[in-house]
Amino acid sequence: MLTSFSEFKFYQSFRIPVEKADNLRFLIQKENELGKFEYINDGTLEDISVTGLGFSTKERISVGQELSISLQFKKYHLDLTGRVVRAFTNSLEDCEIIYGVEIDEEKGLGKFLEHYVMSFSSDRLKDCLIDSALKERYTKASDGFEMFSLLLSLFKDINQFGDKDGFIDNMLEEVVRIMNAQRATIFLINPDTNELEAISALGVDKSVLKFDYRLGIAGSVFTTGVALNIDTINQSTRFNDNFDKKLEFETKCIICHPIHNREDKIIGVIEVINKRNQDRFTVDDEKTMKVLTLIFSSVFHKYDPISESSQIRRFSQPFDRKHALIGKTPQMASLRNSIIKMKDIDAPVLITGESGTGKSLYAQILHNEGQRGLKTYEYIDCNNKDMVSLSNELWGEEENECKLTKCQGGTLYLKNITKLPLEYQSKLASILHDGGLPGGRVTLDIRIITSCSDDIGQMVDNGEFDRSLYEYINKAHIHIEPLRRRADDVEHLVDYFLKIECKQQGLLLKNFAPKAMDQLTQYDWPGNVAELKKSVERAVLYNPKAHIITDLDLGSSASPLVDIGSKQRMFGDVPFVSDFNIPLKDRLALVEREMILAEIKRNNGNKSKAAKEMGISREALRKKLLISDEVYARHHGSDTEADDEKIAA
Repeated sequence: MLTSFSEFKFYQSFRIPVEKADNLRFLIQKENELGKFEYINDGTLEDISVTGLGFSTKERISVGQELSISLQFKKYHLDLTGRVVRAFTNSLEDCEIIYGVEIDEEKGLGKFLEHYVMSFSSDRLKDCLIDSALKERYTKASDGFEMFSLLLSLFKDINQFGDKDGFIDNMLEEVVRIMNAQRATIFLINPDTNELEAISALGVDKSVLKFDYRLGIAGSVFTTGVALNIDTINQSTRFNDNFDKKLEFETKCIICHPIHNREDKIIGVIEVINKRNQDRFTVDDEKTMKVLTLIFSSVFHKYDPISESSQIRRFSQPFDRKHALIGKTPQMASLRNSIIKMKDIDAPVLITGESGTGKSLYAQILHNEGQRGLKTYEYIDCNNKDMVSLSNELWGEEENECKLTKCQGGTLYLKNITKLPLEYQSKLASILHDGGLPGGRVTLDIRIITSCSDDIGQMVDNGEFDRSLYEYINKAHIHIEPLRRRADDVEHLVDYFLKIECKQQGLLLKNFAPKAMDQLTQYDWPGNVAELKKSVERAVLYNPKAHIITDLDLGSSASPLVDIGSKQRMFGDVPFVSDFNIPLKDRLALVEREMILAEIKRNNGNKSKAAKEMGISREALRKKLLISDEVYARHHGSDTEADDEKIAA
């Protein structure tokens, strides 16, 4: 038996306080250096229970010291043996130490205590009963020091025995004993098979305990990081009883906590099943499990699973994954947190953001991470111009065409939902609200995820999008920021795409020179992540022999890395407006200049009328033109006569 667990058990247990008036005689002996037993003269019995006792003395006794104990109450006498498992004080100033002694199994102790307790007055019995039922643990100021010393001794056990066979099983036996449970299991993730596998189990063959990391109570705790204490009979839970049928066992209640490694990754869970003589585990059991989980996390603190085949984002390298959210900005962290929160709910999700930001990727990961990830994932591009094909995909008669029926139990992703014709929107809203296809053909069990790049709220107000469908799909709303607003992610994305492209092309890994990387970071990427990905692919193709890519002419017409057309569609033909080398103040002046010139031209060169149309004075217009002309000339390197001719025309 591990000393630290005995110590912990003693600390947790309720013991009957002993009073001097009870006349309970107590003698205690310890073995000296010569191997002879000697009495501890100032030993005073403080409390007693069926598992141990506490006594105080000024003598210093080591934890683990074996003791010989004699108890005498009236005509009842008892000789016991035990060992010290705790040493503490009620206050930091006390010179007396209170020692906790765990008694070796002794059937006579229960009978002795029965006679002792029966001598109590009715008021004292009532007080003891109330204390045992309602006493809150960990409430005294000194308890913080108590728990700290407990953890220190536990860590000593881990360091001493952690590499020895049977240590984990021994610990698990102590967990079952402390929690007064029937079974306990420790699961760790296997990233190659994407399964939680039992590495130690009490009361069952651990080889049969393996399952997909998203299934059951253990799967829920593993994927969410939220501990559970549930009654599987009276509560509606995600409990999977396949193992109960297989093992001919009935699970009545479970308490389950996540296990972390030193990088604070959740690497597994500890699951304790069926509290003896009770319907569920108590709040005090939850407190105990927090400490026990910390212990097991320390045992497995070096476990860091990595695998190319892992579907779990935190257990595989990003460049080896097909679906990964890359970036370390707060926006990306928020997106990852939203996946954890929403992956297991059935509510529809609307994803908005500019084209190329990664809306489809987010939808795929949201499906994969959740329990529905075990089922089918289908997507429909609502921008499909072939109305017959689009109609068949949505609600066609053929089951192999109708994606509403193909992904039963899974997820349907509707891309570019705002491009769906208005009459289709109304029909789809009716189907989704009714929960089935027309004529009662199929009752739908699907989760709907939609995305769009348009201002869908404004479209609803303008009558361009069905309000009923909007209210259905907008139960949860996720917005993905454009890449220009999270520039710190560019370098991580470039590294990710470089590794993938070099691997696909069979080339050694390339890198961008610092100056080239600065250019990529400062560029505004109107096409977002999709444009960045294409640019990296082109850079690899244009530099097959160079390991360090240095030349990066983003505006080159001969071999463009970026789609200049994307910038023109976003910013128009205003000169220099998308040139990141020009200060923002000058770029704003150039935009204002183009607007003024356009207004003057619209008014056939009449500057006074143009100023009135724009709500400014003639003098204000003149000053704005002077300032903007200076900016234009400074960057263009010529005068503005051509523009005067353009206005006159």
